[in-house]
Amino acid sequence: MSLIRLLCVVSPILLCSQNEICGIWLEEEKRSHIEIYKNNDNLYEGKIVWLSEPLDENREPKKDKDNPNKSLRDQTLDGLIIIKDLEYVKKNEWINGTIYDARSGKTYSLNATLNDDKNLFMRGYFGFSFIGRTTSWTRVQ
Repeated sequence: MSLIRLLCVVSPILLCSQNEICGIWLEEEKRSHIEIYKNNDNLYEGKIVWLSEPLDENREPKKDKDNPNKSLRDQTLDGLIIIKDLEYVKKNEWINGTIYDARSGKTYSLNATLNDDKNLFMRGYFGFSFIGRTTSWTRVQ
């Protein structure tokens, strides 16, 4: 088989594997859905697309009030990009990303592992990945 033919067969398989993380996920606390997708830089990011409680006590859309950057505290949580720069490394594994926790205003380094089609393990950490927390997300779509 020629190299070009081999690449035509293998490339779609690799792309499929890389994009298996794409979709809508229910985070562990079941309070939001996050859509993960590939951006224009061929990295993966995720944004909030649904909140179980989208309104605050004043019946206004919830905002990113705990953001350490005061100029960003007025942005709404719905549509907020919380996962950035996640890169595919090998089948079912993405590394070197960041995840923003809007509940605390903190950003963590992020690695992700797809256990199967329906379960995604997100490892958020400071410094070393063994010093962190893993959460399990469930695929919605």
